[in-house]
Amino acid sequence: MNQNVTLFRIWGIPIGFNVSWLFILVFLVWSLSVNYFPNEYPELSAGLGAVLGLVTGLLLFASVLFHELAHAWVALQHKIPVRAISLFFFGGVAQIEEEPPSPKAEFQIAAAGPLASLFLAIFFGGLFLLDQSILWLAAPSIWLARINLVLAVFNLIPAFPLDGGRILRAGLWAWNKNKLRATEIASTSGQLIGYAIAGYGVFVMWTGSFFNGLWLILISSFLINAAGSSRRHASIQETLQDVKVSSVMSSDLPQVPHVTAIQQLVDDYVLALGQRFFFVTQNAHLNGMLTLSDISRLPQRQWPFTTANKLMVPTEQLHTVVEDNSLWDALFIMDRENVNQLPVVATEGDIIGVISREQLLHQINLRANIEKSSAPQQKAAETTAIIVKE
Repeated sequence: MNQNVTLFRIWGIPIGFNVSWLFILVFLVWSLSVNYFPNEYPELSAGLGAVLGLVTGLLLFASVLFHELAHAWVALQHKIPVRAISLFFFGGVAQIEEEPPSPKAEFQIAAAGPLASLFLAIFFGGLFLLDQSILWLAAPSIWLARINLVLAVFNLIPAFPLDGGRILRAGLWAWNKNKLRATEIASTSGQLIGYAIAGYGVFVMWTGSFFNGLWLILISSFLINAAGSSRRHASIQETLQDVKVSSVMSSDLPQVPHVTAIQQLVDDYVLALGQRFFFVTQNAHLNGMLTLSDISRLPQRQWPFTTANKLMVPTEQLHTVVEDNSLWDALFIMDRENVNQLPVVATEGDIIGVISREQLLHQINLRANIEKSSAPQQKAAETTAIIVKE
């Protein structure tokens, strides 16, 4: 999901596609122009079939985008930021930055997508009724009507994190007032349905339709993994949201003079002491912060000739977390900004410490070991891949 190409913006939201979408687009255009249109409408010429295949594929792109924009629009009405919208191998995703604040918001955001696809199915179906005598309009119209209806129905399957699974979670959340428990049930539903689809895919392959069965297995794998990831995500949130940053942060602020060469930092601090970040000072004043990630982006041949102040992130540009925020807030900021350490600031704005992903992982493991049951320990092991980033 990281190899995205941004095309344009709508409502300030970057709109783009993952490179995996290109494979689907090319396959779809080929399938429509070579198989579907010639078989369903033999009167169409080969050239017109190819053009219609491309146009129909792009209209499917627009249909999926319309579906995701519906999610994004409702999220924005609830004051929830949307980071980006991206089309990828299995469809599209609106990357909503925050969890919905209530079951009502969750339901409205989730339901917006299938309703948008249903609207398009009706729209293209009506268009087909009006233009069915004109082959070059009727052919793509009826196909788009069908595929949008399929998208609406498929997304209503109660398998988290599909829209239907989110609707299920909203209902359970409203009923039992426990968001984590609702997420666990909806995620379990998603995994069970994923395994059922996989089993059916194997059966389809066994009966001779290899590619259809393979596609079902790929979809099931996506559902199973996404549901499991969502469940772990909710468990992490429960563990971290009640712990303040101030109780975990390190008050040690390793400092280096602004004229220190990067080569010296690597030799004397990174390799010798294992230090991963530094605060750059000048006349006892904190000018900025320098991390191992910043250093790794500089070609090694330039290390002897580059000083810390040339590579640091100035203090006013640092992403920070307030000491009274929760560890979940800190993890959210780290993920959003793609950083491994966050300076911690007091309420008056002074930097008083640092918190890192390693410290968050330590808290997960520590709290799991305190618990009597084995379930939290398993939860901690499963969350390692989410907390730790190279």
